[in-house]
Amino acid sequence: MIVKDITDVIEAFAPLGIQEGWDNSGLIIGSPEDEVHKVMLGFDCTPELIDEAAEWGADMVVTHHPLIFHAMKRINGETQTGRAVMKAVRSGIAVYAAHTTADKVIAGVSGAMASRLGLVNVRILDEDGEGTGLGTVGDFPSPVSPEEAVRIVKEKFSLKVVRCSKFPDVPVSRVAMCGGSGASLIPAAVKSGAQLFLSGDIAYHNFFTDNDFMIMDIGHFESEVDIVQILFSLIRKNFPNFAVRISPALMESNPVHYL
Repeated sequence: MIVKDITDVIEAFAPLGIQEGWDNSGLIIGSPEDEVHKVMLGFDCTPELIDEAAEWGADMVVTHHPLIFHAMKRINGETQTGRAVMKAVRSGIAVYAAHTTADKVIAGVSGAMASRLGLVNVRILDEDGEGTGLGTVGDFPSPVSPEEAVRIVKEKFSLKVVRCSKFPDVPVSRVAMCGGSGASLIPAAVKSGAQLFLSGDIAYHNFFTDNDFMIMDIGHFESEVDIVQILFSLIRKNFPNFAVRISPALMESNPVHYL
């Protein structure tokens, strides 16, 4: 098995060509021809994840968020990114990220959010004209009260708390969502006829909503973490006898703590 065997499977699901222009999805460290015997999957490519992969004997790591996102002028041990890069190179570990590539396919991040909620009539929220795009929108099987919508979201996403705007004065039947930082899609959510928009990293002023619309910030990690299981299942399905595992520390790797 070589790196390209793994990346070909991922890119058949989430093609590199659809990533956003500011993104850095794809093979970040390593060569497509490098041999691979074990693959570790995680959410963020941290030094701890690289250590965990090396200890298990993995020679490839696949994450959602790219290890290198912004331009780097130097690589040293003074930053988390620098330490992770150095550890990966020294351990001979290839690093791959499926970021907005996995955001823009309906079976990816936002589609997984809709599946958690049991929505029907699910479609892409902000289409790019090629059958892909950011976010999804779908309907509850039956309208629910805003209070019930909050309860459902907290239950289905295993949340202790949510950040929420004022409740609308109408039932919630349609839900729009975008994993990660999706505030830019609020206008598209309103246009779709949704009464509720779910995402993460919502800024203060976005919570001033009209009387027929509400916003819930469920957390960046919480809204996207299902993509790790999706990528794991994809690799396992195509290579059933190959050594692939999800980081046992995945759910503890969220850098945001609720106290």
